[in-house]
Amino acid sequence: MSGRGNCYDNSLVETLFKTIKSELIWPVTWQSRKQVENAIARYIGGFYKPFKRH
Repeated sequence: MSGRGNCYDNSLVETLFKTIKSELIWPVTWQSRKQVENAIARYIGGFYKPFKRH
Protein backbone atom coordinates (compact mmCIF):
# COMPACT_ATOMS: atom_id res chain seq x y z
CA MET A 1 0.00 0.00 0.00
CA SER A 2 1.62 3.18 -1.13
CA GLY A 3 -0.87 5.55 0.40
CA ARG A 4 -3.69 7.88 -0.35
CA GLY A 5 -4.72 8.50 -3.93
CA ASN A 6 -2.97 5.53 -5.56
CA CYS A 7 -5.34 3.65 -7.85
CA TYR A 8 -3.38 0.39 -7.52
CA ASP A 9 -3.94 0.01 -3.78
CA ASN A 10 -7.31 -1.64 -4.19
CA SER A 11 -6.56 -3.86 -7.20
CA LEU A 12 -6.31 -7.15 -5.29
CA VAL A 13 -9.68 -6.69 -3.61
CA GLU A 14 -11.30 -5.63 -6.87
CA THR A 15 -9.91 -8.74 -8.56
CA LEU A 16 -11.33 -10.94 -5.79
CA PHE A 17 -14.76 -9.33 -6.12
CA LYS A 18 -14.71 -9.76 -9.91
CA THR A 19 -13.79 -13.43 -9.55
CA ILE A 20 -16.60 -14.07 -7.06
CA LYS A 21 -19.09 -12.30 -9.29
CA SER A 22 -18.08 -14.02 -12.52
CA GLU A 23 -17.74 -17.54 -11.10
CA LEU A 24 -20.50 -17.56 -8.50
CA ILE A 25 -23.02 -14.74 -8.76
CA TRP A 26 -23.70 -14.04 -12.44
CA PRO A 27 -24.19 -17.62 -13.75
CA VAL A 28 -27.01 -18.39 -11.27
CA THR A 29 -30.46 -16.91 -10.76
CA TRP A 30 -30.80 -16.45 -7.01
CA GLN A 31 -34.10 -16.55 -5.14
CA SER A 32 -33.04 -14.47 -2.14
CA ARG A 33 -30.22 -12.38 -0.77
CA LYS A 34 -29.68 -14.92 2.02
CA GLN A 35 -28.88 -17.62 -0.55
CA VAL A 36 -26.24 -15.36 -2.10
CA GLU A 37 -24.73 -14.55 1.30
CA ASN A 38 -24.48 -18.24 2.19
CA ALA A 39 -22.96 -19.11 -1.19
CA ILE A 40 -20.32 -16.39 -0.85
CA ALA A 41 -19.48 -17.54 2.69
CA ARG A 42 -19.05 -21.14 1.46
CA TYR A 43 -16.97 -19.96 -1.51
CA ILE A 44 -14.60 -17.94 0.64
CA GLY A 45 -14.56 -20.58 3.38
CA GLY A 46 -13.50 -23.19 0.85
CA PHE A 47 -10.77 -20.94 -0.47
CA TYR A 48 -9.23 -20.06 2.86
CA LYS A 49 -8.95 -22.88 5.37
CA PRO A 50 -10.38 -21.84 8.73
CA PHE A 51 -8.02 -24.15 10.65
CA LYS A 52 -4.26 -24.05 10.45
CA ARG A 53 -2.05 -26.99 11.23
CA HIS A 54 0.40 -26.34 14.04
